[in-house]
Amino acid sequence: MRNVSSYFIILVASFAIAACGGYKAVDEDVVVESVGGLAGSELDAGDTGDTSASGLDGGSSLSASGLDGSDSIDGDASLLNHRVIYFEFDSSSLTSESEAIIQAHAQYLNTVSGVGVILEGHADERGTREYNLALGENRAKAVFTVMQAVGLGSDRIQIVSYGEERPVSLGSDESAWNLNRRVEILY
Repeated sequence: MRNVSSYFIILVASFAIAACGGYKAVDEDVVVESVGGLAGSELDAGDTGDTSASGLDGGSSLSASGLDGSDSIDGDASLLNHRVIYFEFDSSSLTSESEAIIQAHAQYLNTVSGVGVILEGHADERGTREYNLALGENRAKAVFTVMQAVGLGSDRIQIVSYGEERPVSLGSDESAWNLNRRVEILY
């Protein structure tokens, strides 16, 4: 009899806990407001910015603004929308498009005092854990070198390598691997 009452108490407690964690539907529509662009830049009302990933399909989705050597931060607003730098397999080499994105971020950060940046290096699942950690670090160091060349102080840049540990895509094919070979620019 004692076992039956113990099971009954556990069953009642389980139902009570399950009832508390229920899903509540929201009857209202979700409203999303535009905040006027990234990093304080002002975009036209019709301009949504370019948020597509560059370098994944071999084409370039970058605009030519800001590539003429000017120091205009507003001209680099579309480049600042890109926070992820992608790499080829087993490589830490940067493309010219990636360098333009990194330079735009460094120029912006030079105008804002007291803001640091974290460069997170990542790799796809191929290779050993140790190798992928080193590759992620080398990729982050490549971005670091460009930012430092633009004049961003090394004391404001932090490098972290996650190797294969934080994939964006869990697939085991080329499209997933393309997304996982990256450096994320966080500030």
